[in-house]
Amino acid sequence: MNFTIVILCLIWGFNWVIMKQANSVFPPVLFAGYRFGLGAAVLLAFYVYKRVPLPDKKDWKWIIACGLLHTTYFNIAIQLSLNEMSAGLTSVLTYSMPLWLTVMAHFWIPGERLTLSKMAGVLLGIAGLLLALDVHWGGGFGSFLLALSSGMAWAVSTVIMKRKLVHCDNMQFTTWQMAVGAVGLYLYSLCFEHGESRWGIMPVIYIVFAGVIASALAFILWFRILSTLEASKASISLLMVPVIGVLSGYLVLNESLNPATLGGIVCILAGVWLVHAQKPELRKKNTMVNFPAENDTL
Repeated sequence: MNFTIVILCLIWGFNWVIMKQANSVFPPVLFAGYRFGLGAAVLLAFYVYKRVPLPDKKDWKWIIACGLLHTTYFNIAIQLSLNEMSAGLTSVLTYSMPLWLTVMAHFWIPGERLTLSKMAGVLLGIAGLLLALDVHWGGGFGSFLLALSSGMAWAVSTVIMKRKLVHCDNMQFTTWQMAVGAVGLYLYSLCFEHGESRWGIMPVIYIVFAGVIASALAFILWFRILSTLEASKASISLLMVPVIGVLSGYLVLNESLNPATLGGIVCILAGVWLVHAQKPELRKKNTMVNFPAENDTL
């Protein structure tokens, strides 16, 4: 596993602890809006400083689509699912994303064929999540589908990025998709959330960490990883994120850690190894080649 992926998994894994703490002082979707709003503002400042040009007109529709799918819908679906389901089950369904992305990549991303070892690795990793997070099945079928759709939305936005936006500068794409997503989150919170925010030193720290580190920095790392690595390999590595979240909860919040969790971690590591250990197919140095013309459909 590449070093950048390890750093990303550590950041996003620990951010589960931050989000859990933040949800006790902010309405959940509003906190997500604060998080991505700050992340977009920080990126925009660098964007202006580096004089990065605006995206091409033909790219805006795809940037908006990614922002609404990967930032707005993804976060709303998770928060609504948590109202009826356990955090463990919600995490597993959300991080079923590598399964959907591996299948989608086979059909829509040139050079990313679905192999037996890839599928076995993804399924083994998801089984490990079920074990590691000690999932308790519960909640309504609607919430189940909503959580599952969050992973699908993430996969679709990744396919769009690999197919339509790979030529964009990382900061250019990340800044604007995050800004679009933040606006969507604010609008949803304004219309449907009614809780109060409790401000203080720690709530500000939650927003700064989640916005600057877990959003601005982490999403630049994620899209940089996607630009240099097969989507299926990049996504399967993210199965480590909820595991790091569980371990962080154990270390920071004194949450329980049982043998099943350790067994699940072993399964996840085995799944990640299966996907990354396969021999790469012969292809050009740049894995993002031979893309269909702009007017092709997904």
